[in-house]
Amino acid sequence: MTDTAHPTIATHGVEHEITGLSREVPLLDGSRTRYINLDNAASTPALKCVTEAVEKFLPFYSSVHRGSGFKSRLSTAAYDDAHEIIGEFVGADLENNCVIFGKNTTEATNKLSYRLSGSPDDVVISTQIEHHSNDLPWRRRGNVVHVKATPEGRLDEEDFDRQLAKYAGRIALVAVAGASNVSGFVQPIHRLARKVHEAGSKILVDAAQLAPHRKVDMLPDDHPEHLDYVVISGHKMYAPFGTGALIGPKATFEQTGPEYCGGGTVDIVTLDEVYWAGLPDREEAGSPNVVGGVAMAAAAKYLMNVGMDEVAAHENELVMHGLERMAKIPGVRIFGEADPAKAFEKVGVIPFDVETVSHFLVTAILGYEGGIGVRSGCFCAHPYVVHLLGMGDSEAGDWREQMLAGDKSNMPGLVRASFGCYNTTADIDALVDMLERIVKGDYKGDYELEQKSGEYTPKNWTDPLEEYFEL
Repeated sequence: MTDTAHPTIATHGVEHEITGLSREVPLLDGSRTRYINLDNAASTPALKCVTEAVEKFLPFYSSVHRGSGFKSRLSTAAYDDAHEIIGEFVGADLENNCVIFGKNTTEATNKLSYRLSGSPDDVVISTQIEHHSNDLPWRRRGNVVHVKATPEGRLDEEDFDRQLAKYAGRIALVAVAGASNVSGFVQPIHRLARKVHEAGSKILVDAAQLAPHRKVDMLPDDHPEHLDYVVISGHKMYAPFGTGALIGPKATFEQTGPEYCGGGTVDIVTLDEVYWAGLPDREEAGSPNVVGGVAMAAAAKYLMNVGMDEVAAHENELVMHGLERMAKIPGVRIFGEADPAKAFEKVGVIPFDVETVSHFLVTAILGYEGGIGVRSGCFCAHPYVVHLLGMGDSEAGDWREQMLAGDKSNMPGLVRASFGCYNTTADIDALVDMLERIVKGDYKGDYELEQKSGEYTPKNWTDPLEEYFEL
């Protein structure tokens, strides 16, 4: 693995730490501007040390495990090291736990859903706050109970306690987000873990939105606040090369054969019998994404070297600055926590809307006229966003019928600005300046609505995509 001891992102030349950070993009008026990415909760750009690690590794890339050539031996060592580095990143004891690589957090969560054993009467406790990826896999498995959210969007811990008490003895798993991808609220995962263990169950933490912003520590296996399972994604932590990870007890995956089987998952196969390989091989069917594993490990090493406490402190300053400035814009409403003094309760996410302006239109203007990337909609967390918006069943039912009929014009949603450790207060100031213009109606484009998608585009505009990249 390459050396990733770079200067601290928060205090040294950030333009040297992120691939493509200074890249200019076209605007509606024909000019160009440096792209400002405030959509990090969806995907982060690659750290330069990550792209450098990949470029250094690619000339030696080869098949892993059982290859006798030098490149294969090197690739195998790098891939095995990547598992260990990710284990270190989340504080896992790899004597009893394993790191399983897959495409992303969604695949990791689905994998665990296939491997949990239990009776038809068992329940999985999830929450109203979850991303669909930590909700839908459990619904397919069977009985799911959703813990409520408070009106402002925090986990209702009293309801959490009620559900644990109600279903104690029948709980197959408790699945909670480490931090919300919509509101940014950070969950008290270790306190929740203690309660889950006292109820006789195990906890899964979806750390996709937590791991890039705060330290994740699974703690020793015998600790009462130990995190039993953790899932993370490389594309959320500055390594967008198609790898995520599931970290959890080896015993879970040794009980039965894998849900995907084939090449690489076995030691011996006869016409009548199959002897599964050890971990993690049996759970990583087919030729694995070795490059993605190397990239994710390089990102993890970088973040550990910088220090997650420093990352958290820097992003806390960004959230405070954003909340303070956005609160002064007439017609802008911030959802979740809007008090700058409580910014530490959130990772770098600010959801908001603009009165009388569609969230789809706001994002279009920001992108086409400001060169600012944000996201709008429900962020793969429909029940949570509907809850934050305070929509009743009748109103929510009306828009669902419209959407099912192919018209997303009135789809409810928010605008989400989300920060990475490389963002600056100047990036937030640029967002605020554009929002002030939008509120005043001071934008140039004549935008038209596409009913099927709900999105707005400027009339007679064609993106000059081929000038920037083309296969």
